[in-house]
Amino acid sequence: MEIFSWLQYDFMKFAFLAVLIITPLFGLMGTMIVNRKMAFFSDALGHSALTGIAVGVVFGVENTNLSMVVFAVVFALLLNQISSRVAASTDTVISVFSSFSTALGLAILSKGGNFSRYSSILVGDILSISPQEILYLAIIFALTLLFWLFGFNKLMAVSLNRTLAKSRRISAAWMENLFAVLTALIVMVSIKWVGILIINALLILPAASARNLSENMREYHFFSILFSVFSGVLGLVVSYYVNVATGPAIVILASVIYFVTHIWGQRHNL
Repeated sequence: MEIFSWLQYDFMKFAFLAVLIITPLFGLMGTMIVNRKMAFFSDALGHSALTGIAVGVVFGVENTNLSMVVFAVVFALLLNQISSRVAASTDTVISVFSSFSTALGLAILSKGGNFSRYSSILVGDILSISPQEILYLAIIFALTLLFWLFGFNKLMAVSLNRTLAKSRRISAAWMENLFAVLTALIVMVSIKWVGILIINALLILPAASARNLSENMREYHFFSILFSVFSGVLGLVVSYYVNVATGPAIVILASVIYFVTHIWGQRHNL
């Protein structure tokens, strides 16, 4: 059928597989990010990718993906520590660190007019993904499922009441740091294909849409994953036929879903 003609190309098949891994991953993680009011946090992590690349350039690291991941993990743990100790509001602290790290990364990468070499990471290009890179995404997805299976209830307890969590011998700091590291890994592994400018939108929008409709945690997870996969697959197909970048097409569809669910939720008092 002509509607599936895009599947005749290998690069579209690989992109389709990547979307089927990335979108449920984002849908799942997004629920906890929205629940814990960490939109600033995930956005700061995305922008720190530039600094991660810059650090790699300074130290002569050829594998920019490695320098991005290492820097993001350190950055996430540092943000967690400072946010828990500084009197200022968390979003202010995160904004300050995000602004500084982004400016530092841009300053280093733009030296000598070389920033154009790294500008593609701003928008991302999922159509260039390779089978080996899909495997890396699948490994991160498996790790996330394991975390959700064994750590979700503990993290939820910490989110709801740290004192109650402590009474049940749950280390709040350990769970928060583990979640921060996992978020950093997901953002950094995906950012090359999604783009710095829109990766936070893909994390937040499906979960925010699901929250407009859900009456319990099971529905919250189900709708978030459903909206994420739906907007991802449809966005990929639409981008192929309309000849636009895939990431922005997915975000536009996810935004439309959010507005529709917001109106639906208000009319039905959800």
